[in-house]
Amino acid sequence: MDTTERRPAAPSGLSPAPARLPLLDVLRGTAILGTLATNVWLFTSPLGEAAPLVDAQALTTVSASASVSGVVESVFRFLANGKFLALLAILFGAGLALQHRAATRRGRRWPGTYLGRALFLLVEGALHFTLVFAWDVLMGYAVTGLVVAWLLTRSRRARSAVLWSAAVLHVLWMSLLTWALAAVPQGAPDPREAAGLTALYTAGGYPEQVLFRVDNALALRIEPIVTFALLVALFLVGVRLMRAGAFSPGAAGRRMRVRMACWGLGAGLPLNLATSLGGADLFLLDRYVAAPVVAVGYIGLVGLLVDRLPRFGVLTAAVSALGRTAMSGYVLQNVLCSLLCYGFGLGLAARMSGSGPWWVLGLWAGVSLFLLVGSSLWLRRFRHGPLEQVQKSVLAFTGGASRR
Repeated sequence: MDTTERRPAAPSGLSPAPARLPLLDVLRGTAILGTLATNVWLFTSPLGEAAPLVDAQALTTVSASASVSGVVESVFRFLANGKFLALLAILFGAGLALQHRAATRRGRRWPGTYLGRALFLLVEGALHFTLVFAWDVLMGYAVTGLVVAWLLTRSRRARSAVLWSAAVLHVLWMSLLTWALAAVPQGAPDPREAAGLTALYTAGGYPEQVLFRVDNALALRIEPIVTFALLVALFLVGVRLMRAGAFSPGAAGRRMRVRMACWGLGAGLPLNLATSLGGADLFLLDRYVAAPVVAVGYIGLVGLLVDRLPRFGVLTAAVSALGRTAMSGYVLQNVLCSLLCYGFGLGLAARMSGSGPWWVLGLWAGVSLFLLVGSSLWLRRFRHGPLEQVQKSVLAFTGGASRR
């Protein structure tokens, strides 16, 4: 996703230097750390990434323990679950709006070269799903991006109609699925199935895990399928926010961020808390209805913090660097967690099983620090992240990237 906004052409007709929107980079970096805060619980589970398929308790965000560690785990999981999936989708939509704006100013056909970007993202997501992590988001974003790219050629009224129709349809669909799941008694996990999956992720080899993902591709790809309407709505929210100036510096942008923080957190957090306390029965409403509302509040809150922090402070600069290399950071965090937690690597999930949430929080903090420092050092020598550069090279070679 591009966060570069192009200024109008200079009188000489020369293309001006691109002007980045600093807040978008910080938000993208924050979203990468947030997705890790959600996914780290899958990597550290003895059932691995297959846990949501066989254990309903893996879907809950509230720990049954009233101890200090249980409360800390509940708060950590509550703050992350579903919010950053939605945040990334909004940011993808915002980046799409920027690319459309740049193409329009240059008089280029749309979606034009964006089709190549979407195809690259789809292929990359398929490889990431097969080789690294079952719950990849890139494939779903690639398909959604194609739909929204076409919608950008339609009128604003048409996009608004699609946005609200998709949002209402999604809420009704999640409510229906929640009712249907509640009507079916949920039994305990099959001990033999759970034992087999535990052995796969704590002692199995890497090729066996790849084959498991391929054999269970439909079940493991179910999230972007059942939430497609949500993704379309969130992409369009990102488009609308970008065009309204929500990510831009200045007084108007700050006023929008204040409203987003107040409404998103004020309405979203109580709703999200209620659905979280409902346990696994309300998981769909918790992750896919309440959490996206909170994500809008997160955008406003992070924006307000960035407005008040030094633009080039150490923390802001590090998160911004991660945001500029977000695609590489997203894949790398999953590679690192696989090597650290699964049986073909260090096997920490098995070694630390039953030791409480503290080591999980430490793992998240350690990998996050590595990503922040690594991306900052990388950008001192290179202009783009590793995967970002691969994308640019492939698109340039195939004619799917604009020449500058």
